[in-house]
Amino acid sequence: MSAAPGPALSISQAAERTGLSPDTLRYYERIGLIDPVPRSASGYRVYDEGALQWLEFVLHLRDTGMPVRDMLEFARLRRQGEHTAPQRRALLAGHREKLREQARRLESTLGFLDRKIDHYDGIAARAVHSHA
Repeated sequence: MSAAPGPALSISQAAERTGLSPDTLRYYERIGLIDPVPRSASGYRVYDEGALQWLEFVLHLRDTGMPVRDMLEFARLRRQGEHTAPQRRALLAGHREKLREQARRLESTLGFLDRKIDHYDGIAARAVHSHA
């Protein structure tokens, strides 16, 4: 997989751009969530645009609550090439369905809270009118 052209960033610059700490970037590399990062002649990690785009994707998955084991599986399949696209799609579709179910439960819970808040607003309004 060739990287998109763009500036190469140090680990501290990549950390600043992604909002991750350098330790987290090293950890993600160590566990295989991101590909091994090329090194400069002096041995420092050099993040290219392709690596940064993959990190952005990983952060989106993390923000959705995808378990690390599923993100690792996705990364493993990605490394194997395009022939794994159906498995990757299935992984994302399964996760999307879990998120939709969570959203349905949250909407139901919000409705419950709205009704309770309305109930207490009614109590408060009656209390104000009874003391008037």
